[in-house]
Amino acid sequence: MRVYMRAFGPIAHADIELGDLTVLVGPQATGKSIFLATFKLLHDAGFVAHRLKAFDLVWEDDVTRFLDLYFGEGLGGIWQENSTVSVNGKTISPESFLASSEKKERVFYIPAQRVLVLRDGLTRPFGEYRVEDPFVVRQFSDVLHQLVQAEFSRHNLLFPQPGRLKEAFRDLLDRYIFRGFTLQADRKWGPRRLVLVQGDGDARLPFMVWSAGQREFVPLLLGLYWLMPAGRVSRRKPVEWIIVEEPEMGLHPRAIHGVMMLLLELLRRGYRVLLSTHSLAVLDIVWAFQVFKRYQDEKAVLELGGWPNRAEYWELARSALARTYRVFYFRPEGDVVDISSLDPSDENIHVAGWGGLSEFSGYVADLVAKAIERHAA
Repeated sequence: MRVYMRAFGPIAHADIELGDLTVLVGPQATGKSIFLATFKLLHDAGFVAHRLKAFDLVWEDDVTRFLDLYFGEGLGGIWQENSTVSVNGKTISPESFLASSEKKERVFYIPAQRVLVLRDGLTRPFGEYRVEDPFVVRQFSDVLHQLVQAEFSRHNLLFPQPGRLKEAFRDLLDRYIFRGFTLQADRKWGPRRLVLVQGDGDARLPFMVWSAGQREFVPLLLGLYWLMPAGRVSRRKPVEWIIVEEPEMGLHPRAIHGVMMLLLELLRRGYRVLLSTHSLAVLDIVWAFQVFKRYQDEKAVLELGGWPNRAEYWELARSALARTYRVFYFRPEGDVVDISSLDPSDENIHVAGWGGLSEFSGYVADLVAKAIERHAA
């Protein structure tokens, strides 16, 4: 799929051909989130309209009001007269969103503001949010609310759940995120409240004393649970695309590594994934995928995942090597550059510097080297 944007918010020009895993990098306020939210709207406008109407939110034929309800207050005017948006060469008008009757959700969005979906450990339904809040936050929160309060109503133990994740994934998350605690739904006060429990249950930690990484990761984990149903059903249809904003938030690099390995499982199940990130660790892993794919080295994927020598993990490694990986740099100047090769020796500084992420590390290293030379002199 190819998406083109011109004069759209902070995006002056973007021509993006998506892969199976597509990663967006760049400084804050360069248009990454706007691109991702617009991508969902291009697929799910009818679904969005249906959900908004269910809560008596109206816009009549006012496109700006509809976009305000979707993007969040103040962003309704993002689509200007000189803006251009096209998908696979077909130009899209904002008015077409109001005409869409499709009620299926094809893009599942895990927003950067995911920590907001748990208030003191309680999930929040769609209607609890202000009308001005972004749609993607409200919808993601509502899905988790239904998952915890209804779909998991017979399960107090939410992590680890043997039927939800492969053993190697559970072990890695336990080692670097949960640290021996289990994630449970506490029924004591009525609605199911999420707590971390140690051992036999004497230590029960409420949401506000969790580490920042645990608070950020648990909503992401629950979103992945929803996308990876237990049993024979491999995916949640009709969802085709998954968007994850800043999966690294609050996490140690080893935990980020675990999240990236989980994304390989999503790819194996047939989803396509879009990420935004400020993490060098994320690009390290994508770069490794690129190199392993070039040499079709299944063993290297297995070693990177830290997976046991078992058939299910070899299958996962083969799946990873069959996927396409794309990386795009959203520049402060407004244009978007394809840096997919991530080649450190490339003459293009944006490619070699990984959209400024590794470039800054090199800059600091140069300053340190000069300081050492001055001291030696």
